[in-house]
Amino acid sequence: MSDQAVSEDVGEEFEVEARQKGGMNGKKLVLFIVLPILLLGIGGAGVYFSGLADSFLGKEEEVAEEVVEEIPVGPAVFYDLPEMLINLTSGGRRANFLKISVSLELESEADVATIEAVLPRIRDNFQVYLRELRIEDLQGSAGLQRLREELLLRVNAAARPAVIQDVLFKEMLVQ
Repeated sequence: MSDQAVSEDVGEEFEVEARQKGGMNGKKLVLFIVLPILLLGIGGAGVYFSGLADSFLGKEEEVAEEVVEEIPVGPAVFYDLPEMLINLTSGGRRANFLKISVSLELESEADVATIEAVLPRIRDNFQVYLRELRIEDLQGSAGLQRLREELLLRVNAAARPAVIQDVLFKEMLVQ
């Protein structure tokens, strides 16, 4: 055997022996050192930004104190609007009617005078809106809730500066 062949055999044996003894090649270095350090860094950043580490780092929680304004709760004030009979929009030849009685829940007794002063405007706003409704718009609890919200918006706009808290249905008949 030549000297070069012997040295190649010795070099290969040395590499095999180094691998068996636990020498680090590139894949092992990435798998056992770089990857765990990367995972620890990502996990630490997640804990820090989620706020879980605040108690360990000595950060105090900042609690915003809410200012609660106490509103004196008095007896409820209601104002009954006159009964209204409205011709609903219908697609067929048959006419559909809505008979409705509404009560307004007012913020204070002082608002009654304001409501009475603008009553024609409130009735007009209600009539214009209700005439455009169809029977399908009034069906189900979702339809009634939408009707309540729309009437509340319209009555608050007409009666400003008085504040109406709710619109209550006393009677509602669709024919």
